[in-house]
Amino acid sequence: MDKPRHSLFKYSALSLVIHALALPAFAQESSTDQPRADIEEVLITGYRKSLTDAASAKRQSVNVSESVFAEDIGKFPDLNIAESINRMPGIQLIRDMNGEGMNIAIRGLGTNFTKITLNGAQIGVASSGRIGSQNQNREVDLDVFPTELFTRLDVNKSPVASMSEGGLSGTVDMRSARPFDNPGTHVNYQLQGSYGEINEKVSPRGSLTASWTNDDDTFGVLVGVAAVNNKSTITGYETIGWTTPALTDAQCGGPAANCNLIGGNGYRIPDTVPNGVGNGLVPGTPIDAAYLQSLNPGLDINQIANGLTPRLNRPSYIDGTRDRISGLVSLEFRPTDDLNFYLDTLWADAERDFDRLAMNWVGRNGAVIPMNMEVDSNNVVTSGTFANAQFFLEARPYKENLDFYNINPGVSWTINDQLRIDAQINKGRSEFFRESPSILVATPMGQGITVDFNNKGGNFPSVSTNVDLNDPDAGWSWNGGRLNISNEKRVVETEGARFDVRFGDDVQNIKFGLAFDDISRRITSYDNSPAWEDITCRGLNPDGSVPDPRPGCVGGELAAIPDSQLGSYLKPGPHGFITVDFDRLKKASNYAELNRNAPESDTAATGAKTGFISEETLGAYIELNTESEIAQRILRTNFGVRYVTTDQRIDGPVTLGGERSYQSFLSDYDAFLPSFNSAYNVSEDVILRMSASRTMTRANPSNMLPNTTFSDPSAQEAVQGNPNLAPYLSTNFDIGGEWYTGEEGYIGLTLFKKQITGFTVLGTNTVSFQSLGIPFDTLTDIQQSALNSRGGPGSAMVSVAQQVNSGQLDLTGQELTLVQPLNNVLEGLGFSANYTHISQEGKGSGAPAKAVGVAPVTWNFTGYWENFGASIRLSYTWNDKQTISGPNQNSVPDAELKTDARGQWDLSASYSLESLPTSPQITLNVINLTGESSRNTFQHDNATYEYYDPGFSVMLGLRGKF
Repeated sequence: MDKPRHSLFKYSALSLVIHALALPAFAQESSTDQPRADIEEVLITGYRKSLTDAASAKRQSVNVSESVFAEDIGKFPDLNIAESINRMPGIQLIRDMNGEGMNIAIRGLGTNFTKITLNGAQIGVASSGRIGSQNQNREVDLDVFPTELFTRLDVNKSPVASMSEGGLSGTVDMRSARPFDNPGTHVNYQLQGSYGEINEKVSPRGSLTASWTNDDDTFGVLVGVAAVNNKSTITGYETIGWTTPALTDAQCGGPAANCNLIGGNGYRIPDTVPNGVGNGLVPGTPIDAAYLQSLNPGLDINQIANGLTPRLNRPSYIDGTRDRISGLVSLEFRPTDDLNFYLDTLWADAERDFDRLAMNWVGRNGAVIPMNMEVDSNNVVTSGTFANAQFFLEARPYKENLDFYNINPGVSWTINDQLRIDAQINKGRSEFFRESPSILVATPMGQGITVDFNNKGGNFPSVSTNVDLNDPDAGWSWNGGRLNISNEKRVVETEGARFDVRFGDDVQNIKFGLAFDDISRRITSYDNSPAWEDITCRGLNPDGSVPDPRPGCVGGELAAIPDSQLGSYLKPGPHGFITVDFDRLKKASNYAELNRNAPESDTAATGAKTGFISEETLGAYIELNTESEIAQRILRTNFGVRYVTTDQRIDGPVTLGGERSYQSFLSDYDAFLPSFNSAYNVSEDVILRMSASRTMTRANPSNMLPNTTFSDPSAQEAVQGNPNLAPYLSTNFDIGGEWYTGEEGYIGLTLFKKQITGFTVLGTNTVSFQSLGIPFDTLTDIQQSALNSRGGPGSAMVSVAQQVNSGQLDLTGQELTLVQPLNNVLEGLGFSANYTHISQEGKGSGAPAKAVGVAPVTWNFTGYWENFGASIRLSYTWNDKQTISGPNQNSVPDAELKTDARGQWDLSASYSLESLPTSPQITLNVINLTGESSRNTFQHDNATYEYYDPGFSVMLGLRGKF
């Protein structure tokens, strides 16, 4: 990528010509195999027929790809597009806490490496991802796309030059329904009710799709709508990490650094026993090493110092509704058989309204006194009693609103047998707003609150205490609590155009084209927490001004809700601990006005950073498709190269010298992305495939936002985002093949390797102050003076810590697929299964040990039977345990977050009543049949990080057509 552009272009063009000349001459007769463009895409019935279509699409493709067709999607218990793709080899589904699929990852890389397109065009969704995540990268949440409005999904694991760039690991194209997919007049309906195990409530969902084409087959209209009102309750447990005590020299019995060997240092044991801690501890007694060991017999001081306990031990409760309505309008005009105009419009509106509660036993920043602790060989505390304990309620109700629309007009014109032109434009916009206040109230200190901690088995530790945490009158206080007003707004806009020309027939041709895309995303955070605390728990002067000095958030008598009245704003909760009377508290504290006037801030409650990114890309490609015979067997090849330029703008806030301003960075880069795919028919039913390519995913936008801060008064050391991060680039190789055994059956094996650059580590560069783009007059007087003493802003050098590109990651994998009908055993019986294994190796200085967030082993199995109008399918999906973060979690250098291995059973059954009007079909779907939970850990298997139990859900429905 560093070579001059013209040299690279000449080299790529020359290589393309050489490869083309080396091929045998174009065959005079076309093969009986038809290209993918000629695959008949009709609304079909029957799961086996849809599997047959998927096998046919794979057989006729030249590149490595997988497909799912309409009836396969519509009849499986899939909540959205992500759930449907999950059954393909090499795919891992990222689920929300309630078990619903959100994102997909392909072949061992994170969700940001997967490109999502809609009818071939780029899209963006503004939502913030699963509960507790930020979605500041390039992932697309798929839960807004109902399967009922789509006819086909294609996952391309090896690219062709005509495909939009951006999917380093693969590209997923979603094909929405159009009227000529099934000419004539048709109406399809579906009604379902879903019963959830945890909340014991019924959630309705339904869809209606109507299509019409005229008698001349020249014009058609399709209109579809799908809606769901999902009532969701999730119970769980969270720790936000594990930590160790920060002992003093006296408590260590020597220099404190000699005791703590693993990091952490998250809480302080008091120097002396405080008043009112109970448990027979005498107030004022010095707490030194000998005293700690006497309280914890059998442990030495190093075991005490390195004992890992939860930062926050908290049961959690999440309850609310997730509503979504999505619509599709598609128009087609075909004045002749060779000319087709289309207009696809897709929109969605989604809302979430949730109550999120957690009761926290305070670990980090606490002051507990450990007694009778036991630890295992990893120094994870397995049991203990903790005096001087404190709890706090964290109530975080939130509301989210998401809007999405995309319009996509285009034309396809077959001028003659040797010339075809395709053109389309697209424009989309998505808006997201999240309102997320937080209310924290705490138990008072010095009341003898004690915790008994047990971590000797089960999915997470258990905690018992001597205080009733569900009692609003238990002495709750603002002291140790807080209030937050935190909102987040996102806007994503996309627009693009594509123009493609093909010379030649469907099999042998030369294609070239141009593509333009412009995508932007703005995240703006708002925070009015100080003002809300001033009124509610700090207190204002009679004239409404803030006292000087400003009081703490302790619920004094000047506060709108003093401690003496706080209990009246609390009430018993649904999960064994208190909750808040939100409406009454908000009214008493002027929340509505404060929320409405919240000023802009740098970071949202989710952790997302305020900022803006815009990328304009221009791509051009040339592609050669050939078919010839070698040893009387057909060889199909695809050669191509795509050249793409990117103009990037990054904006972000910077606060220096008390002044807040925005910085802007402009950058540009280009890349050549060659690709080669071949498919050789070793025999009539055996195909051997080979491919080589270069793919790209652009850098993580959150690592590029400016957010410049100086960590010293002399302005010598700064922390800043890096807008010049290079994109991720991967050199890819695939070899494999399939043996087609008849009907839907085939056996497939693919071996793949990726050599990836572009991963980042925290590094330090020395640059001139002027290059930072910071106005000199925004600095403090001391910083300005220091810079002038080093030669002024034009000459002074600054050490900047930022993410920098590092070494290479090699990823190797194997995919095995088996689809087999068993009609010889029982008519209509069959199964499909796939297995994927991935290994990774980091190379070079600073290279990551592994790409996080994807399981090294995944496999799926579906057994099915269809006959006599009845259908039943039982599916199992397995994801191996995996690492989901980098090291140094909670200041423990070796600590990484990990996910337990998880398998999930799903059941789908139906029975058709063909003799009745509308041919109704009764459907029964059970999702997460055995009620499997999800669990993450902090480095060690018995150090639970978070645990969620979504339970199972049963959907009973009716669908039909007329």
